[in-house]
This record gives sequence, C-alpha cells and structure tokens, in this order.
Amino acid sequence: MTELHPEIAAVTARVTERSAPTRRAYLDLIARERDSGVRRPMLNCGNLAHGFAASGEDKAAIRAGRSMNMAIVTAYNDMLSAHQPYGRYPDQMKVFAREVGATAQVAGGVPAMCDGVTQGQRGMELSLFSRDTIALSTAIALSHGMFDSAALLGICDKIVPGLIIGALRFGHLPMILIPAGPMPSGIANKEKQRVRQLYAEGKVGRDELLESESASYHGAGTCTFYGTANSNQMMMDVMGLHMPGASFINPGTKLRQAVTRAAVHRLAEIGADGNDYRPLGRCIDEKAIVNAVVGLLATGGSTNHAIHLPAMARAAGIVLDWEDFDRLSAVVPQVAKVYPNGSGDVNHFHAAGGMSYVIASLIEAGLLHDDILTVAGGRLRDHARDPKLVDDALVYEEAPERSHDDSILRSPAQPFKADGGMRLVKGNLGRATFKTSAVEPGRWTIEAPARVFDDQDDVLAAFKAGELERDVVVVVRFQGPRANGMPELHKLTPQLGVLQDRGFRVALVTDGRMSGASGKVPAAIHLSPEALGGGPLAKIRDGDIVRLSAEDGTLDVRVDPAEWDARPEAPPPPPAFGTGRELFAFLRHGADGAEQGASAMLAAAGL
Repeated sequence: MTELHPEIAAVTARVTERSAPTRRAYLDLIARERDSGVRRPMLNCGNLAHGFAASGEDKAAIRAGRSMNMAIVTAYNDMLSAHQPYGRYPDQMKVFAREVGATAQVAGGVPAMCDGVTQGQRGMELSLFSRDTIALSTAIALSHGMFDSAALLGICDKIVPGLIIGALRFGHLPMILIPAGPMPSGIANKEKQRVRQLYAEGKVGRDELLESESASYHGAGTCTFYGTANSNQMMMDVMGLHMPGASFINPGTKLRQAVTRAAVHRLAEIGADGNDYRPLGRCIDEKAIVNAVVGLLATGGSTNHAIHLPAMARAAGIVLDWEDFDRLSAVVPQVAKVYPNGSGDVNHFHAAGGMSYVIASLIEAGLLHDDILTVAGGRLRDHARDPKLVDDALVYEEAPERSHDDSILRSPAQPFKADGGMRLVKGNLGRATFKTSAVEPGRWTIEAPARVFDDQDDVLAAFKAGELERDVVVVVRFQGPRANGMPELHKLTPQLGVLQDRGFRVALVTDGRMSGASGKVPAAIHLSPEALGGGPLAKIRDGDIVRLSAEDGTLDVRVDPAEWDARPEAPPPPPAFGTGRELFAFLRHGADGAEQGASAMLAAAGL
C-alpha cells in the first residue's frame, strides 16, 4: 500500500489539531441527535398522522414504523438544465425504495438558481447567499423527524454546498448525494470562447452570439465545462458521498437510472438499525475535507470552492483555511485539463477515464486518504470503479490502468503541471486566491497601474471607450459578501481576454468572485478583508502601482506607507434595491469573510 505523501499528512494533521474543539462539539451534537433528537418513535400520534396522511400505498408501512423511511430533498426545477431531469426522480425512487422494503417521501425542495442565467445581471447578487437559503431549506425539510436517511438531489454551484451545510446539522442520518449528469457535448468550447471575444470587440452581433451559446447549452443536464457544478460532483466522489462512478453519466440513460436505483438501495443498508451505519457527519471528517481540496487541485477545479469548502467544513466542526489550499497546491499535480483549462469538456474527461482513474491514480500516488468512511462501503479505492450495464444488470469495472486520452487526463507521475494551480497571494491589500491553472506562466506576475471601479458595468464602459488599452490592473471593489453579496464577475472575462490578446499585461483584483470556470487572465479574487468595512481595497486609487505575483505569493500596492495610512477610504455605493436584493440585506450585514466561507448563517450560529 502506498504511503501517504508527507505534506498531505502534515496538512491533515494541521486541520485536525486546529479543529479539535469544534469537531468534538459537532460529534457530540450528532450523537445527542441520534439518541434523543426528533424522530418518528418520539412523535405524538397527531404529529405522525400528519406525516403520512398523503403517502398512498406507502402509508401503512410508514405508519407501522418497521421499515426505513427516506427523505428526498430535491433541487428540481425545469428552468435549470442540470436539475430538470430530477422531475421524475421522486416517483422512481419510491419504487426503488419499495423493492428493498423501505419507503421514501419528498421532504422538501430547495431553491436552485442558475449562475449562467444571472451572470452579469442583478440576480447574481443573490447567488452566494442562495447557499445559506438552500442550507436553511434543507434543515426545514429534515426537521420533521420522519426520516431515517436522506437522498440529496442537487448538482450546481451553491446547491451542493448548501445541501451539505444544511444536512450536516442532521449528520446522525446516513445520506447519499444523487446527481443527474451532464448534457451531451455541444460545440467546441474554444469556438464558444472565440465568438464571445468577437462579440466583445463588436465584430459579431447578438444573433451570432446567441446561436453560439445555444449550441453549447443545448439540452437537459449540467453544463459541460469544468466549473463549480462539475467540481461539486468531483468532490462528492473523492469524499465518498456518491455511489461509485455516479458523477458524469448523461441524463435519461438506463445506466443513470440504474445508478440512482443502487443509491436508494444502499440508503436502506446504512441506517442506524443495521450493521453498516454510515452517518453523514462521520463520513465528512478531516480526511474527507482534505481529499476534496486535493481533488479540486488535481483536476483544476472551481475557485468558488475556496469559499464553499471552508463553509462546508465549518458545518462539520472542521476549520479549513487558504493556507491549507496553498500548501496542498504545492504538492498536488494537475492531472486533468478540462475546459477552460483545456479543450475537452467533462464528457471527454469521463471518456478518458474520468473519476475512477483520478481516484485510483491519486491514491496510488499517496495523494488521497483511502481510509475514509464512504457511503458505498469499503475504502475510497472501492469507489474507483465504473458502473456498466450487462444484460440490464448493474456491474462495476475496475478503473482503467492508464488514461484513454492523455491530452485530457494523465497520471500524477506525468502531470500537465507539477502543482495544483491555486495559490494564496497576500500583502498590504489583504489575502486572495489566484488560480494559475489556465494562466500562462509568463503572466503569473503582473505589475501595472491600477484602474479602479466600483461596478462591473463601469469596467465594460471603460473598455468600449478604449480607456483600458494599456498595461493595467483592473480593480473592482465593493463586490464582497457584505457589500453586494459577492457576485461572480465572469461578465468581464471576454473584455479582459481581448486586452490580453492585444499584447497588454492585464490583471484583475477584486473582493468579488470570478466564475467557477475562471479563465486565462491573471486574477486575485475573493480579496479579504473586503473593501466595505475598512478593507485596504477601499483606499486604492487610479494610477497606484499594483504588483500581483503567483510566483512569490504577493499582492501589494506600491504606495508610501505614510501616504497610505493617511488616505481616506472611498465611500461604498448605496445599498442595492430591486430583484429582491433588499430582502437579502440581513445576510449581507451578517456575513463573515471569504476565507471563513462568507456565511451569515454560520456566523450567527456561532459555528
């Protein structure tokens, strides 16, 4: 058996030691909830009768209380392509539950907004805090005490983290995440990117752009680029929270249905009354969290998880910080190149060997904890298998011994890059994340005058006016969680890409987020502390020289310290109204920093 890499072991020990008091308190909580929390045997007759009143053919079984009753928490809606397939899941899952003498009920729904629809729009300012809303909705769904286990149906950006955060408050229950899979591949991603940049330059019109986008996002299933949604699926795999090989099977296939059926059957086996009890709060431990970071780095995943993973960890009593990411990034090689880091999408990645190959090869290289408690049983290496149908029966094949396409997927011994491509940069402007995976090494250090904006639309206006035709560090501030909900600024990517292609040295510095598919332009994102409330970014002015370097991990403004200390802070823009943003004011006001997970809910709960 391969020995664990010493730095993986050291970071895990660091996380474990730092988390000891909060993790102990969390485990005590779920032990109490298992023994004396709200559950069916403790419900009064009136409570129980309400809980099974409309359960049809399952009514007698739920009333008798002799079989497992599974909660289904679903993020279904039919606007969001990734979640549209979930519409038929509950009816199918109830049948699958009956096959093993169990029952299932839809416990509740959670909101599922699409960042692809809201990108660059006002609704994006609700996006991050939809995660807290989803967590609260999950808690409400599970609060009835009717359930012995839960199936969590969610895929996209804030949805999986929100489901996990809420579900961990019921961590004494066994739970399995059930995905629905990516849509089939559309036009080549480089072609999509090319048309976007042509539109930004005014060389093609809206009709051509819409045609290109429609050929990319064209059907039911998750978007096929490797952004936050597909990074979520990868993390659930390396944490052992999916059935093996579940992530990237296309919707509407017999294999997809067979894997969902297997998940329901498995939930009936891992309850507290059986011999294989696997509660969520025990499955998600320090080792599983470190595995999630390693998987993220090895596959070039979404920068959004520099925020989501600390929040998910925190909900389980585990303290994770950006130094942990940085230290792991230094030793975890990048083994996958999936768009925007490469030309292939997640379907091509899956065909090249996908998650089974990634898990098997990273364990063999000593980069993943194999000894974690997974939902499927055994060790994590038992998840390094691919589901197949043989005569309509579900069987599992061992992971391929080598990649089927080394332009997309490689072994840790022959990686695309020696490091994981997610750096911590820090200096007199604060601490930020720099994703180097898709950025040419020659652009890892940028030093140039700042041009300062308080709104992304002002950046676009300056670009159109030709005001950014030079070496420039574009600073977009007052985009943090407390200021406006920390929207993604992916809308700026084509314009900044155009400037870079014209030969200018360009970078972005912001206390906001970029897309989970952050691209080729150097960017220091999630800058903390944010500008609102005294962050240094509130003092920066046009023309100040800013140096950003992933090579030495620095982010500084070159201003005389005495002058800097004497500068007043810029006033923040007025509070936003419209598109429901005013309703989220209490979440903005209570949010903590990006490195802690940017959550008002967890902060208020004292977690």
